[in-house]
Amino acid sequence: MIRRVMPLLNLGVAMFFGGAALSVSADSPYESVTKDAAFRASIELPDGAAFVALSEGVTYYRLANGESCTTADVLVHGFSVPSYIWDPTYNFLVSKGRCVVTLDLYGRGFSDNPDVDYTDQLFATQVLELLDHLTIEKANLLGLSNGGRVVSQLAGLAPERVEQLIYVASSGFRDVSRAANVAVSQAEIDELVARYPELPAGQLSDFKDPTNFQDWDDKYAELLVHKGFARALISTRKNHDSGELDRIHAQLQASDIPVTTIWGDSDTVVVYAGFAEKLERLLPRRVEHFVPASGHLPHMENQPHVEALLTDILVLK
Repeated sequence: MIRRVMPLLNLGVAMFFGGAALSVSADSPYESVTKDAAFRASIELPDGAAFVALSEGVTYYRLANGESCTTADVLVHGFSVPSYIWDPTYNFLVSKGRCVVTLDLYGRGFSDNPDVDYTDQLFATQVLELLDHLTIEKANLLGLSNGGRVVSQLAGLAPERVEQLIYVASSGFRDVSRAANVAVSQAEIDELVARYPELPAGQLSDFKDPTNFQDWDDKYAELLVHKGFARALISTRKNHDSGELDRIHAQLQASDIPVTTIWGDSDTVVVYAGFAEKLERLLPRRVEHFVPASGHLPHMENQPHVEALLTDILVLK
């Protein structure tokens, strides 16, 4: 039996600062593992995976078919689940001989959790620095959910590095405002950590039919041992602001960068109807697709459909 609770992306301020206080026992494994050199040495890396020290911390990434690669397909994950969320698409693109890059953004997965403000610019700069390290000049940027905010910000910082933008269930078109106080207190961290036991099952709400992804919540639970994860999530949420992204999207409309948006037809996390008019006003020249039988993760729930779309969009052989 699958227990459904509200997904983290939708909990917002109520999750972080509201509700009755909960407690976590002193011997809890939550936030107990520091992502240091010993931690990184303990990881059995898959093919193409490595670590690199960037300006704000060590970053985990994977690169496939990188020989003489000047333009790559770069997959940017969402709010809390790290790069493994892109595995089906990564494997598909690799099978087509594409140069593919994926990474864990700061505060997620195997990358460092620096004590900084987690802004769209922080993440976009991380991606750009990784591309510089890999000597990749341009990218087809695929941004999933909150990753849509990141690829938009990257396009604003360095439009000359962007071949095209592909948004999958992007949360970057909603109206949100930065918190008046973006500092993260220990009390706020404690409040979120106390709610950790209920978070993994909430990830199942990303799917229209979660029965096909029975182990998804267990995989997410493994992230909750990393020290600094709660602070990263809270800081990211507090630093969300639509003003800068609206400006960037208006610039994209006036540019020659192709834009594609892809949505699950049954997404209850990022609800298309809530920003459809704004999206049409900002990016009327975009190419748009709706994926049937899909919730918030259409590339996982309807892989054949999304892979057929990418075959056309990226002109795959």
